[in-house]
Amino acid sequence: MKKLTYLLIVFVLLITNRSNGQSEYKSAVGIRVGIPVSASLKHFITTAGAFEIHSGFWRDPVGHGFTYFRAGAMYQHHFPIGDIAGFKWYVGGGAFVEFYNYDNGYIDEPSSTDIGLHAVGGVDYKFSNIPLNVSADWMPTVFLGSGPYGFRGTYASVAARYTFR
Repeated sequence: MKKLTYLLIVFVLLITNRSNGQSEYKSAVGIRVGIPVSASLKHFITTAGAFEIHSGFWRDPVGHGFTYFRAGAMYQHHFPIGDIAGFKWYVGGGAFVEFYNYDNGYIDEPSSTDIGLHAVGGVDYKFSNIPLNVSADWMPTVFLGSGPYGFRGTYASVAARYTFR
């Protein structure tokens, strides 16, 4: 287990010190449209590494009668895509906490708190002539708490953010 921990630390240090994949912006704030629809704040801590925090509210449109609020954070590591200025792909992961409420007896527990982990992979584009960033990603998710979910591979989103240098 110690060898795996040391290997992981070396890997993280190597990828965070690479200079390719440099960011076209330092910070961005906007909206992430997916499940849930969320406010998003993304901030680069290195030229290729960024943290994103997000929080949002969702009400089930299908009729299961549940609502929830989710807040989370994730690390994303960016890599260039060819010679296209401002266009990157990224991978990473993070964690979240979710507070939910069922109001129709769908499950025995009417409200609870859940936590989870998600991986993330996507593309990110920063327009060169306006302060706008757009991204699209997929976030396979594992719920670790008492909720009824387990693994979900259906979470994806698109985002639009105002950028700051």
